[in-house]
Order: sequence, then C-alpha cells, then structure tokens
Amino acid sequence: MNMKVKSIFLLITLAYLCIFSNAQQIIPSKVIINHRAVLGEGSLWHPVEKLLYWVDIDEGILNTYDPITKDEKKFVLGQKVGTVVPIDSGGVLVALKDGIYSYNLNNKQLNLLVSPENNLEKNRFNDGKCDPAGRFWVGSMGPRYQAFLYRISSDGNCKQMLDSISTSNGIVWSADKKTMYYIDTSTGAVRAFDFDNASGNITNPRIVIKFQQGIGYPDGMSIDSEDKLWIAHWGGFCVGRWDPVTGKMIAKIEVPAPNVTSCAFGGKNLDEMYITTACTGMSAADLEKYPDSGKVFVAHPGVQGVKANFLVTNQSIH
Repeated sequence: MNMKVKSIFLLITLAYLCIFSNAQQIIPSKVIINHRAVLGEGSLWHPVEKLLYWVDIDEGILNTYDPITKDEKKFVLGQKVGTVVPIDSGGVLVALKDGIYSYNLNNKQLNLLVSPENNLEKNRFNDGKCDPAGRFWVGSMGPRYQAFLYRISSDGNCKQMLDSISTSNGIVWSADKKTMYYIDTSTGAVRAFDFDNASGNITNPRIVIKFQQGIGYPDGMSIDSEDKLWIAHWGGFCVGRWDPVTGKMIAKIEVPAPNVTSCAFGGKNLDEMYITTACTGMSAADLEKYPDSGKVFVAHPGVQGVKANFLVTNQSIH
C-alpha cells in the first residue's frame, strides 16, 4: 500500500471513529402498565418494598406496582398530587395541591406536615425528592416566575431555597454529595449548585445543560451510578442520558409517546428504568396516533441507578 493510499485510508478511519464516538446510543422501551394516566409523574422505586410508586397528578391518585406479581394498587388522595417519597419510619410523603402530607397506605390517613403556599391559590406543588441527608426538596408551579423551591425536614421546618420559578421539576444529587442538579422546565435548562450535605445549603448556581429547540423540554430527572443525568423530555418522545460535564446528550430511550414526564431506576439490581408519560391536552387524533400516551414504560439502559433517599425522621435536620 503506497503512502497516498495509506493517508486516504487513515483519514477515512479517523472520520469513521469521530462519527462513531459522537453517535448516541438508542435504547428501546415497552409498555409495562397499560392503564392510561392523564398526567403520570413522580416515578420512584421503593428500595425496601421493591415497588414502583408513581402518581397521576390531575386525577389525584397515588399508584403502586409490583413488577414481579404485576399487582397494581391505587390510592385516591382527593386533590392533585405532584410527587411521592418514602419515609424511613414507614409510609410516604406526598406533595398535594395545598401542602406536604404524610400518608399511611394501610389506613389511608393523610396528615399535614407543612403548607408554605396556602396563600397562593394559583400555585400547586410539583416534583421533589429527598437529599442524601434525608431532607425533602419540593418545588411548586404556577404563574410565570411566581413559584418556589423549598427544603423541608421531618419536623415541618421549611425553608425557601429558590424563588422566581415557573415549573419546578427534576432534582438529584451527585454521588459525592457535593452537587445538586435542578430543573425549572420553562427555562429549558439544568442548573447545578454546589451542595453542602451537612447544612443543606446551595451556592454557585450555573447552567450545565441547555435543551436546544426541537428536543422538547426537561421534566423529571434521575441520576445513575456514573453521575450521568437521565432526563424526561416533555414533547420529545424520549428520556435522554446527559453528561453534566460536557452538556451533551450521550444516549436516549425512545418512548412512543410525546410527553415523557419522569424516570426512575428500579428492579432488583436498579438496572431497569421506569418511565411515566402524559396524555393531558392531547386531541382524539393525537391519541389515535400515539395510543400509549399516559402509560408507564420500562427500558434497560445498560447502567445502574442509585437508591432513592428516604425522609429521615430520627434526627432534627434543618
């Protein structure tokens, strides 16, 4: 092989490797729960009960699903519900329209913990999760720039952490507990904050991911064992795996429903991903075209997630 041919061959090889290295991994999904929610959200894998929890916001329903027995249960809460997290002493915490409540699934008893927005009738609580120290972070949504993000401990101590929010959504923490990632959907961005696990304080906000036009808006979010972010794309037919260091999407789970709302790692080895979707606002023609809208999907992303954090009740954390 002469030098000219070798050079051409090398250039072709390098071009191929460049294209291949930038290619996104495409992962399929399939329906696992056929019930169609109006606005499915708040997916959570309970690491002790081995159950999937998720909510239908508009219907005010908390759902559980056992992937082994296929048993489904529904709990009607009486008002819109944004998210659910487990409590270390038993039961769950739910974010309802008018406040944060503990909920006993056995006797179906709701107990109000705190209601920081009882004077904001146009707002409702939306997504939230517990941080590594066991505090509950939950945000609201309402008229543009008039919602907030709160940090709440089990004794009801509540502190406003961010203001001027429109649609508070996904929130996760890095493995070293030094970074918090947060989504206000209307901004089309993921912000990172320096996080102090001892105090629960956040500083140094910066944008690490910005959604470009045509891929939807960032909604719910999960984090994997490699500190990569998995983000539900509202209007984007997928859950994207994003690298918060480069700001690039490196893989995606394709979902045959336009409005993908939340995602949670689950299963015995935390290597399955459960995905909620919505059908709210869709026309009859849209539903005929995308009949699985509002259903729950499962995929195998090829990486493990991390266990959900519990609300901690045996210590005072402010």
